Amino acid sequence: MKKFQKFMSYLVVAVLASMLTLAASDMLPGPGAEARPTKLEQLEQLLLEKFIGQKDQTAMEDAAAAAMIDSLGDRWSYYIPAAEYSDYTDRMANSYVGIGVTIQVTEDQDGFLVTKVNEGGPADQGGMRPGDRIVAVDGTDVRSLDVNETSSLVKGEENTTVDITVNRGGMEITLTITRMRVDTPVATARMLEGRVGLITIANFDTRCAQETIAAIDDLLAQGAQKLVFDVRFNPGGYVTELVDVLDHILPEGDLFRAVNYKGEEDLEVSDAACIQGIPMAVLVNSESYSAAEFFAAALREYDYAIVVGEPTVGKGYFQQTYKLVDGSAAGISTGKYFTPKGVSLAEVGGLTPDVVVTVDEETAIAIYGGTLEPYQDPQLQAAIEALNQ
Repeated sequence: MKKFQKFMSYLVVAVLASMLTLAASDMLPGPGAEARPTKLEQLEQLLLEKFIGQKDQTAMEDAAAAAMIDSLGDRWSYYIPAAEYSDYTDRMANSYVGIGVTIQVTEDQDGFLVTKVNEGGPADQGGMRPGDRIVAVDGTDVRSLDVNETSSLVKGEENTTVDITVNRGGMEITLTITRMRVDTPVATARMLEGRVGLITIANFDTRCAQETIAAIDDLLAQGAQKLVFDVRFNPGGYVTELVDVLDHILPEGDLFRAVNYKGEEDLEVSDAACIQGIPMAVLVNSESYSAAEFFAAALREYDYAIVVGEPTVGKGYFQQTYKLVDGSAAGISTGKYFTPKGVSLAEVGGLTPDVVVTVDEETAIAIYGGTLEPYQDPQLQAAIEALNQ
């Protein structure tokens, strides 16, 4: 899947780096003595004063920070430059200032295909339609740009306008759209044939529990007799959101145990209220991380669901994000978490599905982009077949 991983990084709107802050010496100077600079402070000053070429202090400190985090050898800790912190908080809030569309790279690279226009959103109000191809933003041709570069052009301050040129049926049309704050859907529900309710959970960040619980209740009210949860390509999120979803589904018992860097333990439990008599399945793949794979593991350990798809990576650490003085931030692994039965997914190498179904790169891309119909999805069909049996 190396090629697909490159494709994923191409589509992602913003990718987190790694980080550090220049620490002051922890040695207190004696009376009348000056504080001794750290090695990093000394090197930074040396470069700023003596290097003959151009230098960018912010870039130097960002690079040093990234290298410091990288030296930990922990793939889960990360650095967020100050310039990207706003995008980071937007993603965690499942909200952003933009126009409210979903776009997709085209094979002929002749613009970005609009696959979805949020109903009532800025793009919808501005006249954009699914099937349009975005070819220019404020006069800049985007056909030679990647998704990140194009998204940066579209983004801007709330209540400002952006001119977007689209190709529609061979004709180029320029639409003036007012940027607004847009909430990104977290959980979506769909009733399939055979009264199978499909719930796709994009992440476990803000509003995940609210929207997932609403989706479950709505499908059950429509008469769903089976439920399939799709957490493929779900990067995880907040423990509080995960626990609220599990508490709604599972009976009384342990849900989540975490141990922080101080050795302090935190145990989350479920009350007696739960969903009963509904067969369930969870779809996972190698891009299901953290809370997503934990969600699948918890439902399986309670004998509530079978797990279908591809083995997960096994993320067993949780991170805390610390804001730094220059507006950047560091996300640092500060503890471990365990399944209801006390299993560390990191120690067992991830979650192995009950029914293993692999897909090729083309199918994986279609699943990620949401362009695959349910009857074309081999992993979903395998989950439905397993539930029927």
